[in-house]
Amino acid sequence: MDLSGGEVEYEPVSVKAVLAEMKDTAELLIDLSFSAVLNGSDDIAREVLDLEARMDVLQMQARMSLLMAARSPEDAEQLAPVLGVVGAAEKISDAAGDIAKVVLEDIGLPDAMRTALPEAAETLVRAEVTDGSGLGNRTLGGLNVETETGVRVIAIRRDDDWITNPDRDTELRVEDTLLLRGPDEGIADLYRRATGETYDPPDPPEPGIEDLERAVDSIVLMKNISELAVDLAYGSVLFDSKDVAEEVVELEAEVDALQSRFEAWTLRAAARVEDPVSLRGLVHLANATEVISDAAVEISEGVLRGLGTHPVVEQAVKESDEVIVRLTVAPDSEFDRVTLGDRAVKTETGMRVIAVRRSADGERDWVIQPGPETELRAGDVFIAKGTRSGAERLAELTGAESSVE
Repeated sequence: MDLSGGEVEYEPVSVKAVLAEMKDTAELLIDLSFSAVLNGSDDIAREVLDLEARMDVLQMQARMSLLMAARSPEDAEQLAPVLGVVGAAEKISDAAGDIAKVVLEDIGLPDAMRTALPEAAETLVRAEVTDGSGLGNRTLGGLNVETETGVRVIAIRRDDDWITNPDRDTELRVEDTLLLRGPDEGIADLYRRATGETYDPPDPPEPGIEDLERAVDSIVLMKNISELAVDLAYGSVLFDSKDVAEEVVELEAEVDALQSRFEAWTLRAAARVEDPVSLRGLVHLANATEVISDAAVEISEGVLRGLGTHPVVEQAVKESDEVIVRLTVAPDSEFDRVTLGDRAVKTETGMRVIAVRRSADGERDWVIQPGPETELRAGDVFIAKGTRSGAERLAELTGAESSVE
């Protein structure tokens, strides 16, 4: 498949493989676009636009293959939600591209944006593996990168190809471009090893106008909720769960409410800054983030409307680089009556718990965005996201069993 742009012609492709790549690319784009804003990085922003162009070709290939597969009204009914998933991934890609352009086109963006992002404690940096680095032709597992430095290689660009969510068996090569995420100290160490140069983190900006900081806080929360909505949307498809899909709708409504508050704070701040036009970047960010939450609902739409999950979408989600698992905590397991922080789930497994469902007195309650203080109990169902090896490790630690509603 030609992913370099230009004309696209129909050719037989695996829809499952294309959907899996679109899912991984869409999730990476969300991460990279906000990281470009966080770091004020033109390099990362350009990577976003390159990936957006790749996504354009992927979605065209997927649409062609799906149209070829529809031969009857029954086929059309089954494939309509699949087209929805394709279209939603494309919308996420376009929104990420709009966020990247805020950086590349120097659209006004206050310094408060970076200080407010909770990920500021974890930097994302782009580093190229040089010939004399000693990292070439070695696996991430052999280098023991994450354990020694706390830094995760979230993606690798190799020529015109991307490796999303590389694991311990992924081998690095000279001239690979690594996207590194982690604490500044670990980033500095790995950046120096890879490039032979010193990493200089940007200086933190000074505090700004209170109303402006509140507007920025609203965007940060919109970003977090939208990202969670996308994760849960794919989870609803994988598990064919209307309950999870309805949570996605609730999250999208929360993003809409946050956008209204954002607009109010931004208008108040505009009266107190020298150049109100300099706030245009915030408006762009808010609009793009709201598009991402809308796209999450589109991913879940087939489940919400009772059309079920098409097998090709289910398999694509299962086989994507970053997997979503749903597990049930077994009685007397190591995770029964302990908090996520107590067991350092993310550190031990690399998996991120994105939601917990708890049943009590016949009622189901969801804990969205669980934190280190969230306690797991026997019978709790939780959804986690990460690598395949991490998912296997998490299942072992929790004594969990797969759960399907």
